[in-house]
Amino acid sequence: MRVFFQISSPSTGEEEGEGESQIYIRSFAWIEPPITLCYHRTMEINILFDEGFEHTLNEGWLRQVASQALTAEKQTDAEMGILITGQDKMRQLHKEYMDEDEPTDVLSFAMREKGPLDAPDFIFPAEDAAHLGEVIISYPQAEIQAGEHGHSAKKEVAILLIHGVLHLVGYDHDQPERQKKMQAREKAILKLVSEGLD
Repeated sequence: MRVFFQISSPSTGEEEGEGESQIYIRSFAWIEPPITLCYHRTMEINILFDEGFEHTLNEGWLRQVASQALTAEKQTDAEMGILITGQDKMRQLHKEYMDEDEPTDVLSFAMREKGPLDAPDFIFPAEDAAHLGEVIISYPQAEIQAGEHGHSAKKEVAILLIHGVLHLVGYDHDQPERQKKMQAREKAILKLVSEGLD
């Protein structure tokens, strides 16, 4: 028996301090008479700022960038965390987890193992919210790199956040083909959030 179903485009709404709620409609044409099920998916994005960085970036904007990146990757029922920190904390984490004694721009701590390069897109069942992991960004390093690249620190943070989110959902750049695929997704998602980033 074949099952034919269709998922509509989601309608979204967000209230301050809450995750993004999305309504999906799934139609089952193989059942007589056909039925339609409606269910909600909720995206939870938790944001923390280390002391001294509370006013560097807008929390709602960070949530929006992460949300668009997750939605672009069909991770509409997911939970993740974002930490904005400084060079000292980033250097400590880089040393502890990567054995590199220097600051870096972004670290991702994924809760899921990456899949094969040609793995198909997968949408988690509605009842299974996935905790994807954490993305940690050094704001001072983002400022440095923004100056080197000739654009705003906000745009650099968006680039780093998208990069980090893609790591959480299984992308990597450890092989040429993986790197090519990841870079293509980064560019595509950045276009979705590029307004006012120059």
